[in-house]
Amino acid sequence: MEQDTLQHKGMRKRLVETLIQKGISKPQVLDAIGKIPRHLFMESSFIKFAYKDNAFPIGAGQTISQPFTVAFQTQLLNPGNGDKILEIGTGSGYQAAVLLEMGAQVFTIERQQELYIKVQQLLPQIGYFPRFFFGDGYKGLPTYGPFDGILVTAGAPYVPDDLKQQLKIGGRLVIPLTQGDSQIMTVITRSGENDFEMHEHGRFSFVPLLKGTQ
Repeated sequence: MEQDTLQHKGMRKRLVETLIQKGISKPQVLDAIGKIPRHLFMESSFIKFAYKDNAFPIGAGQTISQPFTVAFQTQLLNPGNGDKILEIGTGSGYQAAVLLEMGAQVFTIERQQELYIKVQQLLPQIGYFPRFFFGDGYKGLPTYGPFDGILVTAGAPYVPDDLKQQLKIGGRLVIPLTQGDSQIMTVITRSGENDFEMHEHGRFSFVPLLKGTQ
């Protein structure tokens, strides 16, 4: 496995400075991104781009999200130490690592078998231990809920009711909702048994959230 060198650490420091300039202010988010070796989550041909604020392909038609997008979603979710978080779309595993670095308990679902197998080997190798699940993100994990927070890492055409019902009261669902050719970053807070509040936080670009498994 590739090493985490002083040069990599210096590049991460510059990435964190870029994120601060773009409006990321939560210290725990910035600390996590400053610690996690993002280059280990990428195909070797892309390693030199690992600390640029861009998304890159990871195989199976998926991408590792832009660091700003990861930081922005995480800041909106605002997980506390020990919070139980459900991640929909494990992908490269980078977002799960950020949540784990912040002290969350992470339950993560991936529908692409190729990525699911790859990430189960990678994350434990570098010291991150979420609970991995292969399945349909639209259904969530009802057996393991309710959750303090749910983070969706792909563009959804609507808010899956199963996910809303798996939130604790006071819990937050951060989900990019597709509108036209991009997504609106949306935060849904469960304020009561049948009460939900919705707030929008700007446009982003994500791969689509697909049903079933592959």
